[in-house]
Amino acid sequence: MGGYFGVASKEDCVFDLFYGIDYHSHLGTRRAGMAVYSPESGFDKAIHSIENSPFRTKFTSESTSMVGNYGIGCISDFEAQPIFVRSHHGSFAITTVGRILNADAIVEKILQNKTHFFEMRNGEVNPTELVAAIINQKDNFIDGIRYAQEIIEGSLSMMILTPKGIYAARDKLGRTPICIGRKEDGYCASFESFAFLNLGYQPVRELGPGEVVVFDEENLRTLIQPGKKMKICTFLWVYYGYPSSSYEGISVEKMRNICGSQLARRDTVKPDMIAGVPDSGLAHAIGYANESGIPFGRPFIKYTPTWPRSFMPTHQSKRNLIARMKLIPIHDLIENKSLLLIDDSIVRGTQLQETVEFLYESGAKEVHVRLACPPVMFSCKYLGFSRSNSDLDLFARRVICELEGGDPSMEILQEYADPDTERYAKMVNRIREIQHFTTLGYHRLDDMLEAVGIDPENLCTYCWNGKE
Repeated sequence: MGGYFGVASKEDCVFDLFYGIDYHSHLGTRRAGMAVYSPESGFDKAIHSIENSPFRTKFTSESTSMVGNYGIGCISDFEAQPIFVRSHHGSFAITTVGRILNADAIVEKILQNKTHFFEMRNGEVNPTELVAAIINQKDNFIDGIRYAQEIIEGSLSMMILTPKGIYAARDKLGRTPICIGRKEDGYCASFESFAFLNLGYQPVRELGPGEVVVFDEENLRTLIQPGKKMKICTFLWVYYGYPSSSYEGISVEKMRNICGSQLARRDTVKPDMIAGVPDSGLAHAIGYANESGIPFGRPFIKYTPTWPRSFMPTHQSKRNLIARMKLIPIHDLIENKSLLLIDDSIVRGTQLQETVEFLYESGAKEVHVRLACPPVMFSCKYLGFSRSNSDLDLFARRVICELEGGDPSMEILQEYADPDTERYAKMVNRIREIQHFTTLGYHRLDDMLEAVGIDPENLCTYCWNGKE
């Protein structure tokens, strides 16, 4: 995934930019960057790895040394950005969020103009550099952004920093959000709606699907009107979104509470305690506990002060042990207890199994597991919450292949996606056996969409049912 933040201010914007980007740290683990512009000193940029250290630590120096009235920045799970570009449009910086499925074809087409791209270590072209090259095929930014939205298969949202203002463009189907905020000194644009509230900005509105705006410290103008069709990622509410976030006016925390309540209404087990896997499972667990009347507790705590989310020391022989070292058990709440543990999802099937084994080793009598979304059966094509292109990296899909003796047809996969079929029941039971859960239950897709509360036609559910 990834997140972005942009500011245009009458005064220096770096303070707001620094903290606005930092509020997106839950969306990425690999790279982060800031780019600013001031009329006196021009452009400046910094990019750092955040794999083993948080954004705030890595960019402390830049937070005091950089100056500018306009700025954009990002947290990225993949490529280094923002990048600087000098073209017939003039100099600009650009940052993007999304996934380009037809990147190779676009690169080959642009290379026919005898240009070049810098290759990354994996041999691929930086997707943000590619977007800049697409925009540069046209005579102005508006036509260039529209052209990029038209030809890119996958998803694309972006911010572009220029000496005259900042362009913000939401993906044509609105798969990722852009929220606009305003205060007396200027405007900001943000992936997360909460990121600017403590900085003194008031919400203005969310951009619609495909909408493109440009803003400076005084004005906000719509350049391309929003489209009518939307497919926003439902996983934003289930997992990616921070608890204080909201998308399309729907609170993440409230949606997760409702999910947990729905899980409880369909359940029959009577454990001693309801617990959530930190952090995204906690709100689901609270909703379940409130609905069921079974107490909520924290049988283990995640120790985070010195363990960034992505950090993994390179002691291969002790890798499993290290992966669990941040989990600290509270034995009085575990020993001889029947626990019901709620997590947001099972993707590859490793982390949750390790957590459950950890609870058994700490004295739990039973560990019932509930997931806040349906089985993940299709690798995301649009935002890449898993960078893998293979469905067989997904735990549920591997179990299906085991049961069917190979990867089945789409027709059979749809049976596995239907919670009322025999195939679905066999899949869930096999997952339970492999993962050593006492019982296992998944959220139903219809219940989950009801918990979001907007028209299901506006929600992307591809990773659960393979439907575009």
